[in-house]
Amino acid sequence: MLRAASLAIAQMTSPPFRSVLLKSAGLALLLLAVLVVGLYQLVAWLGGEGGVWMETTLGPAAHNPLSVLGWILAIALGAGLFAGAIFLMPAVTSLVASFFADDIAAEVERVHYPEDPPGIAPPLFYSIVEGIKTALLALGIYLCAAPFLLIGGLGAVAFFLATAYLLGREYFLIAAVRQQPIRDAKAMWRENRTRIVGGGLFIAAFVLIPIVNFATPLFATAFMVHLHKRIAAERRRLEADPSGFPGPPHGHVDSRF
Repeated sequence: MLRAASLAIAQMTSPPFRSVLLKSAGLALLLLAVLVVGLYQLVAWLGGEGGVWMETTLGPAAHNPLSVLGWILAIALGAGLFAGAIFLMPAVTSLVASFFADDIAAEVERVHYPEDPPGIAPPLFYSIVEGIKTALLALGIYLCAAPFLLIGGLGAVAFFLATAYLLGREYFLIAAVRQQPIRDAKAMWRENRTRIVGGGLFIAAFVLIPIVNFATPLFATAFMVHLHKRIAAERRRLEADPSGFPGPPHGHVDSRF
């Protein structure tokens, strides 16, 4: 996995990668900006029309508490933007990847595996739907993990592991579905789940680096293309010479195959 990570990082300075980086970072910033504007509008509404409506509903005695609440929300918004960007980055990159990851996978295959059959891009609709599903699932998991931030570093650990699982799975499938049917790609993921989530730890660490994490779709896609190629090559060798690898006892039939 260290070799896969080093190859992915080395290729990130190439012109095709830089072009995709500019586009993906721009889209990620745009999505985050839309979210920030939405939160700002909510605070502005609470400080204006919303505050008047709530004060009218609750009575004059609520004026001071509502004013304090407005200040707390404003401060929390300002202080939480940086932390929020880190927590939301995996979800944002999941969506961004649906637009650009296939270009990155094709470039990695072209440079490092020119003798292998080129991958076939999955349908765009499938990629976008999978990106949205993963982004929504990521948000749900991170919202569940957020309360644990109050318990020492448990929340940070939960966030890190959830990121490794989600993005490891997503980017591995991005690489795998270019080479085989979607059903077979998901079966390969299930058979190698532990190893792939271990690779996802590299991606989770990348996500935690501010600014650099805008390049997550590039690094993660390239990394998982290399990992998928390694797993696929091992499977081909096993099928060609089963005796060369540890296998089930004689007479035992593995139900996975």
